[in-house]
Amino acid sequence: MSKEKTDSRNPWTWVATLYYAEGIPYALVMLVSVIMYKSLGISNARIGVYTGILYLPWVIKPLWSPVIDMFKKKRSWIILMQFIVALGLLGVSLSIPSPNYFMLTLIFFFLMAFSSATHDIAADGFYMFGLDVHQQAYFTGIRSTFYRLAIITSQGLLVIIAGQLEKSGTVPHAWATVFFILTILFFLFFVYHYFILPRPDNDKPIINSDTDKPLKNFFKTFVLFFKKDKIGLIIAFLLIYRMGEAQLITIAVPFLKDPGTIGGLGLTDMQIGFVYGTVGVIALSIGGIIGGLLASRNGLKFWLWPMFIAINIPALVYIFLSFTHPSSFYIISSMVAIEQFCYGFGFTAYMLYMIYIVAGEYKTSHYAIATGFMALSMMIPRLFSGELQELLGYKNFFVWVLITMIPGIFIVKHLSIDPEFGKKNENSKN
Repeated sequence: MSKEKTDSRNPWTWVATLYYAEGIPYALVMLVSVIMYKSLGISNARIGVYTGILYLPWVIKPLWSPVIDMFKKKRSWIILMQFIVALGLLGVSLSIPSPNYFMLTLIFFFLMAFSSATHDIAADGFYMFGLDVHQQAYFTGIRSTFYRLAIITSQGLLVIIAGQLEKSGTVPHAWATVFFILTILFFLFFVYHYFILPRPDNDKPIINSDTDKPLKNFFKTFVLFFKKDKIGLIIAFLLIYRMGEAQLITIAVPFLKDPGTIGGLGLTDMQIGFVYGTVGVIALSIGGIIGGLLASRNGLKFWLWPMFIAINIPALVYIFLSFTHPSSFYIISSMVAIEQFCYGFGFTAYMLYMIYIVAGEYKTSHYAIATGFMALSMMIPRLFSGELQELLGYKNFFVWVLITMIPGIFIVKHLSIDPEFGKKNENSKN
């Protein structure tokens, strides 16, 4: 893993804002749009079908990731996509008051989804070009934290603002105002990153001459990824490492909300919002930041096993809650804090391993392919977790989730990772 030359721009000036900007459009398209359409009177069936389609660009983004590698700098893609997202936000804002607002806003949401997925590819590639290996490990927790903060801002603060505006005006006016505010915010991101993002010497398109063949390079990208040494083990890790988490995030909130008569804890919506919106967010952020700091000190290989164990501890948390049914909100909040801290800490290994396996000429598109497997690893378990929980009940379901960590033990045991990957060296900067 050789160090690649970058300019001297301080990462603190752009990593946080870049990933905050990356998280907002995803949250708006996948989460806030559902709330907005519900407020505007759209049926659940239509919301489910059409917002489900909006997820497509993130699922298939590896298909056009080679284009990001082959043409233009990653920095240029980032700036361009942020400008297009801003236009999409403006389009949503102007469309909401119109009679055909549903289809018009969907069109602009899809534009945002495609631009956001493309922005993800470019930003993740730029992160690896703009930072050396140690810095990548050091800032892993920072980027994760600000991405999650963007989702919280969108799903929490913006919805609260919309609710307050609804009290003094109409629902369409309230949401149009919210999206206009977001338009201004993204134009500010566009301008800020245009001037602040560094210009790494190694951030350049792979195709630089008329003799290069784009189609050949496009297919070469995928071929090289699947020709990596021990690719079967790599894919198994990407699909299995988060197996427990993928099942739990689907069932955790229903468990907390369901009454005790059917095995739940009977929390109110306000209590659940507080637990995940404050206690959970703080714990998740601390876990991610500590994970990044420790990995940058001792390397990924040193912390892989502790992080793998950590990401499976939440199963034990929910086994405890489902068998004891504590009535104390303090105890429940503490357990959720442990759950979220372990997720933040454990996920660090997953992110760093993706960075580790994609080193090379096509790192941007290869990272996008890896994130495609990551999306698949979360989607497949969620498809059956609901029905499985209804079949087994909460107690047995959480025991099952713990059992599903067993395949991961064998996979992690056989991973081959350079002990020096992620460690700070004399040439590394924070």
